[in-house]
Amino acid sequence: MSSQVHVLLIEDEPGIREVIGIALQKEEILVTPCETGREGIQSLTPQIQLVILDIGLPDTNGFDVLKEIRTKSSVPVILLTAREEEIDKVLGLELGADDYIVKPFSPRELVARIRAILRRIQKPIANDSPFRIDLERKVIHYFGAQLFLSPYEYKTLSLFLKYPGRIFTREEIMDSVWTEPEDSFDRAVDTVIKNIRARCKEIKAEKDPIETRRGLGYGVKQEI
Repeated sequence: MSSQVHVLLIEDEPGIREVIGIALQKEEILVTPCETGREGIQSLTPQIQLVILDIGLPDTNGFDVLKEIRTKSSVPVILLTAREEEIDKVLGLELGADDYIVKPFSPRELVARIRAILRRIQKPIANDSPFRIDLERKVIHYFGAQLFLSPYEYKTLSLFLKYPGRIFTREEIMDSVWTEPEDSFDRAVDTVIKNIRARCKEIKAEKDPIETRRGLGYGVKQEI
């Protein structure tokens, strides 16, 4: 795994935090450990690529933390639970968890599940994708033609193309792309998306590579 992978670990038991931390560090995964749900929410940044969340926390219920995460981010979440009860698993998945694992568990199993999720969300641009990124010139081509994009449009589309199929909230897009605080508001994101979509349609009018999820956010479709 790349050293760029950054996992947020929200777990109050020191022994479990240590075991997970050692296992992930062996995989060259950067870990931010937190003891409470509130600390975990405060540590959730756009750089976090996956969250490991214990259901039983000292300050709050892990399900409530998951709900709050989902108001801010679509980042993948793996739940840790001490009880192998179907209701916990079903509730967690319904609230937006991507996977769950029951304590006690093997660190190797946890790493394998993390790998599976990251493979799914970090697919590179496929060979048959209509997009090509020239990183040196900071130019994106679509069906062989250059897209003439503003800096924010280029950065936003590059973010989407790094994680095809993932939906980003407006807050995630602003935190990852925007550099000028005075330009950071929801309508600015909507305008950038509208412009990207228009630039793409200038090249291929019958295609729309941008996916809009009402109430959630935006991304680029995995299959265009």
